[in-house]
Amino acid sequence: MTEAVKNLLYLLAVVLFILGLKGLSHPKTAVRGNILGAIGMFIAVITTIVAERIVSFEWIIVGIVLGAIIGSTLAIRIKMTAMPQLVALFNGLGGVSSVLVASNSLLISGMFMSRTNELLFFVAIAISAMVGAVTFWGSLVAFGKLQGLISEKPVRYPGEQFIKIILFLIILFLAFLFTQGQSTVQTFWILAGISSLLGILLVISIGGADMPIVIALLNSYSGIAASATGFVLNNLVLIVAGSLVGASGIILTRVMCKAMNRSLANVLFGGVGAVQDLVQDDIYEGKIKSTSAEEVAMLLSTARRVVIVPGYGMAVAGAQSAVRALTELLEKNDITVEFGIHPVAGRMPGHMNVLLAEENISYEKLKDLDQINNSFHNTDVSIVLGANDVVNPLARESSGTPVSGMPILNVDKSRTVIVIKRSLSPGFAGIPNPLFAMENTLMLFGDGKEVIETLVSEYKAL
Repeated sequence: MTEAVKNLLYLLAVVLFILGLKGLSHPKTAVRGNILGAIGMFIAVITTIVAERIVSFEWIIVGIVLGAIIGSTLAIRIKMTAMPQLVALFNGLGGVSSVLVASNSLLISGMFMSRTNELLFFVAIAISAMVGAVTFWGSLVAFGKLQGLISEKPVRYPGEQFIKIILFLIILFLAFLFTQGQSTVQTFWILAGISSLLGILLVISIGGADMPIVIALLNSYSGIAASATGFVLNNLVLIVAGSLVGASGIILTRVMCKAMNRSLANVLFGGVGAVQDLVQDDIYEGKIKSTSAEEVAMLLSTARRVVIVPGYGMAVAGAQSAVRALTELLEKNDITVEFGIHPVAGRMPGHMNVLLAEENISYEKLKDLDQINNSFHNTDVSIVLGANDVVNPLARESSGTPVSGMPILNVDKSRTVIVIKRSLSPGFAGIPNPLFAMENTLMLFGDGKEVIETLVSEYKAL
């Protein structure tokens, strides 16, 4: 393969990457975007293998078969509730791949004598080691928190910020030595090791409520590491692809921070100031009003506008199919049904959108926070299904709670609020929700899927 043909194919792959990302910006074009991105990656990989004569075609076929088996198995077996964990693992695998490729390039750098004195080569290796290691171990901690293997609560300890700063300065010093003639394998692994420790400490101190932001940020890190590895390998398409992932991840991280009214520094370093001790009994005692599916069905029969606010509880219960059935039933009776989607509902960006899109619920019905908040006062019934922190009125307070200052869905402004939950347990933020005790709120306890299915049956029986 000539150099001109290789560059032309790389250019085609890059164009497909850009079109793929553009497609992912909207649910209607997301599937097409995924396909375009996959085709672009296939072209880039095959071009690299053929042009560089890396391995024999027998090994290529083995890799394709193994990858297809692993990928299809994960796609079939992984539940949507576990998708955030899978994304975290994918981010981590991207990071560790960069570390391993950089270490291998360092080991065989003697084969490229014309490059061993290039500063860029060693700077790229150092960045791959630093960012890749932080990404890998940070992603493993995020996976552990999301999977429930370790506590979702932030792990705090005396002097934690000072320790992180010291580790970061040590990493920068080692990276400087590495690029100034101390480019040994031992220095590389020390650099990667300390970066790994920093990755663990950075994520373990972040609570479960901030996991959507962490996942977006780790995705960006994996792209930055990949781009640095592109410089190590002198591979243009890897540089561009990594840059696209890194940039899109940073943009998404910024969007998520804005949605929570938080700065990135506040998320990463846990904020400043004490959080008031909220006693659940003081908020709930004697104020919780339980209801039944039959009573809710009667309320819905007289409603003209209903808003459904989904949360992670809907994903856990697998209630999205039942929600679609309820939506169709209400719309047959000329009741307007819309969905209020908070940007950080669930455990990863767009979690609720994906679940509802899989049920072919029209995207026009999915309204973001800015679109729907002003209409709650004209809503007859709001159904909160498994959401908690994103509808917590305590967020309107300027300080004192983990959600203070975060924009929320104003469901409490509705005429009636139906909250479907298994119990009064708190959300990711670990604080009670005064919404549950308000005068216009009725609690419908039970498994989300079973409750909605019963609600559908009761509504049909009216």
